[in-house]
Amino acid sequence: MTEDGVPGVGVAVHDSGSGRVGLVASHRSPHVLLRPLDGGREWEADPGHLRPLSRAEFLSAQLAEVNARSRHPRPC
Repeated sequence: MTEDGVPGVGVAVHDSGSGRVGLVASHRSPHVLLRPLDGGREWEADPGHLRPLSRAEFLSAQLAEVNARSRHPRPC
């Protein structure tokens, strides 16, 4: 966490504004830039809507991404 209570770069968070899980990529005042766990298009989030994931939540989110990729592989 940064001194203003915003999760630091690289921290896995839940964005309650979008209902998504992502990694903090950077801070762009007044927003935080997040990216999906498996890569992809980044999105801006309100820092007030973010909370760090527990280890169990992080592992569950990673597993969900792996399962989704196995059902719908990306084209080469």
